[in-house]
Amino acid sequence: MRTWTKRDPVKNYFPLPNEIYQLGLSHGAIAVYGYLLRIEDRRTYQCHPSYATIGKAVGMSRNTVAKYVRQLEEKGLIRTEHTTVTLKDGRKRNGSLLYTILPPEQAVEQFNRRQLAKAEAAAERRRIQDTLAKQAAEAPPSPL
Repeated sequence: MRTWTKRDPVKNYFPLPNEIYQLGLSHGAIAVYGYLLRIEDRRTYQCHPSYATIGKAVGMSRNTVAKYVRQLEEKGLIRTEHTTVTLKDGRKRNGSLLYTILPPEQAVEQFNRRQLAKAEAAAERRRIQDTLAKQAAEAPPSPL
């Protein structure tokens, strides 16, 4: 008989906000976001893994991770900052990005504003098309 170990929901899990499923994220972006949430410092909402570290954890190349990080930034779920590392000999090098996990509610609000703006623009285009069609129908035929 196989027995299952008891899972401690506080110790072995982290919450993934429901709001991220309202943003049209790809599965890859969700995987990267989930990994960042898993390793963030819960007090500062920050972490600084390299693209290679993230890629190894979620099974992606560095370039693919970079693409999804950009998508997460565009959606307003994370903010990144460049860091530098000082070597023992005093030379400075680029470090890993510092990721700040932003409140998902802000991303949803931003997404909804964008969707509303798109809908308003589409309605305006339709109104203009209807007006032009009406004017064309009312115009006298042109003589040949």
